[in-house]
Amino acid sequence: MLPEYDVIVVGAGHAGCEAAAAAAKMGSKVLLVTMNMGTIAQMSCNPAMGGVAKGQIVREIDALGGQSGIVSDKSMIQFRMLNMSKGPAMWSPRTQNDRMRFAEEWRLALEGIANVDFWQEMAKEILVKDGRVAGIKTALGLEIKGKAVVLTNGTFLNGKIHIGEKNFGGGRTGEKTATGLTEQLVSFGFESGRMKTGTPPRVDGRSLDYSKMEEQPGDEKPGKFSYSDTKPLEKQVSCWITYTNEAVHAELREGFEKSPMFSGRIKGLGPRYCPSIEDKINRFAERDRHQIFVEPEGWNTVEIYVNGFSTSLPENVQHEALRKIPGFENAKMFRPGYAIEYDFFPPTQLKLTLETQLIDNLYFAGQINGTTGYEEAACQGLMAGINAHNKVHEKEAFILKRSEAYIGVLIDDLVNKGTQEPYRMFTSRAEYRILLRQDNADLRLTEMGHKLGLADDTRLEKLIDKRNDIKRLSEELAKIKVEPETVNAGLETLNTSTIQEKIAAVNLLRRPQIGLSEFKAINAEIASVFNKYPQEVQEQVEIAVKYESYIDREQKLAEKIGTLDAYKILSDFDYDRVKALSAEGREKLKRIKPETIGQASRISGVSPADISILTIYLGK
Repeated sequence: MLPEYDVIVVGAGHAGCEAAAAAAKMGSKVLLVTMNMGTIAQMSCNPAMGGVAKGQIVREIDALGGQSGIVSDKSMIQFRMLNMSKGPAMWSPRTQNDRMRFAEEWRLALEGIANVDFWQEMAKEILVKDGRVAGIKTALGLEIKGKAVVLTNGTFLNGKIHIGEKNFGGGRTGEKTATGLTEQLVSFGFESGRMKTGTPPRVDGRSLDYSKMEEQPGDEKPGKFSYSDTKPLEKQVSCWITYTNEAVHAELREGFEKSPMFSGRIKGLGPRYCPSIEDKINRFAERDRHQIFVEPEGWNTVEIYVNGFSTSLPENVQHEALRKIPGFENAKMFRPGYAIEYDFFPPTQLKLTLETQLIDNLYFAGQINGTTGYEEAACQGLMAGINAHNKVHEKEAFILKRSEAYIGVLIDDLVNKGTQEPYRMFTSRAEYRILLRQDNADLRLTEMGHKLGLADDTRLEKLIDKRNDIKRLSEELAKIKVEPETVNAGLETLNTSTIQEKIAAVNLLRRPQIGLSEFKAINAEIASVFNKYPQEVQEQVEIAVKYESYIDREQKLAEKIGTLDAYKILSDFDYDRVKALSAEGREKLKRIKPETIGQASRISGVSPADISILTIYLGK
């Protein structure tokens, strides 16, 4: 009934949508299989995109030609650039989104790609022939042929939902669990495990008293994620902040004996950096309050997401505790929070392309790899979709280095280090974070995206214009000299030392007290030169000047480390022949099968001595 496809994507969450869109835009015939066409790109947890490190990932997805940034921009109700008091390596864009519009925009985007077909049904089995994937088999017994399969099952693989002492199968509240795939993959030799995540209750915004909360408005001049021509917001919706207290904590403790997390009914590990409210109270008993973010779910709904109150306690305990939070005294609950356990497959079983080691042309992306978060899932989906297309069409694999993108850091961490708990991206995970800023994602990645066939010609032309403008402004700035009498009055108002002789203007911009706006304000010539160029060009030049030595140092370190990635290791290399390797090093190398010395050096348990021995051996 259905034709043979180049790529079959199982699951239509953030990873599945990006995988399907990428492979199809590159020219593959794609089938997107989902158990429910009505929940494509559902924001299962909080209605927001981006945040610290996650915002950098969304900008990277967009720079490569993915869809998440565009969809986020089209559905946002608030924009904030986080960490503006810190250096530019820490600036992180975040949008609050309309949950319904986000899903709608993603579906419209997918339906607008001619190469994407849809099929609503559960994928029950993977079809495998001679060690290579051949398609899928559905719950109805339909066999659909495909040259590559990308599994993006999210929390649906044998998902179990917990609310107090109650538990039932489900991949999301109100949706059934997916069965069969885990058992089949384990029979093929894959190792599987269990993880846990959770979500807070949703409440009726009409029942809240916002006068008892702190308002959290969006930025005065809201930005956006995409480098394309999406429109910034003209009006925004505020979020709000309130706090728990001892009365809330006491109420929650009353339900601890019925907590599935404390009773041992939940076996999977939850995200360390996004704990449930009961876990916070238990682990941080010395704290008398915890922050609660009150987040609207959209433009035209009264539903509120209670961020910071993730819980799996009984629903009556949740309700009573909520009502003791300032502003929530009369709160009406739409639905309780819950925890969900699900199957995942340790990502050390993957190649850096996200293809599995055991079965050719089978790819894993998203929570199936042990990650948590929309952004982490979306970037894996993008990379899996790209590589599935390339493999089917006999093209070169696409792998991002740690020095090229946060996406490269994430995948490298997963494949080489694995994870014992839901993996979440942080800026601290990236050793080259001064290079990997949110503001320069297009400069780093758009040419790559264009070469792949994802970023269109308009994107490339825009990038070239921006690069040329940066070069021209840098050259003009280098020529400007300033006299004491033209700048000293301005320098005094900024509490920075005056100058005694004519100097290069660029030296003033290096001072920590002088930002771009102050720099332009102290001298008319400087202002006239800068104001000829777009704001993003001005900011790039400012960052390049202020952080020149740091950027150069990181670039040189990246180049030095990168030389190790030039030393290739054959896939069938016999590590048992290298007798001097440590036992743990040999075991890890045999299991992960690194493609280069550089990758081998990043595997947990492989020591510097092992790398030295291996390098000498391969050199011989």
